[in-house]
Amino acid sequence: MAKFKIAQNPTFKAEVDIPRVGGTTIKVPFEFKYRDRKELARLFAGWQESAKQDQEYFKAKGDELTLIEITDSHVERQIEQVTQLVTGWGFEDKLSPESIRALVETSAGAGDAIVDAYQKAFSAARLGN
Repeated sequence: MAKFKIAQNPTFKAEVDIPRVGGTTIKVPFEFKYRDRKELARLFAGWQESAKQDQEYFKAKGDELTLIEITDSHVERQIEQVTQLVTGWGFEDKLSPESIRALVETSAGAGDAIVDAYQKAFSAARLGN
């Protein structure tokens, strides 16, 4: 009888379709940090709370709110998310705070694509077998 361990590996790999200007995408291998269900819930709850705070700030600014402020907030949120999820990637640039910032600032959809791939990896694991 085959032996299997219950514990998950501390990281897992998945390919992410990173959007490029002009409507193309490139498949980039990523390595993500594994989280158990409770850790995942805490992580997502933190993101939800941050988004709520952003919305309250935006509402308070009213007509004085600028597109620059909205974009800055979105970029910072995605940098935080990518930093919390990614432990390695297939880009030529070494994974660092600076390269994460550069990716998010130069590719409007990269942050969302990375978060989506992370979430889908957990969904696929639930649906597989």
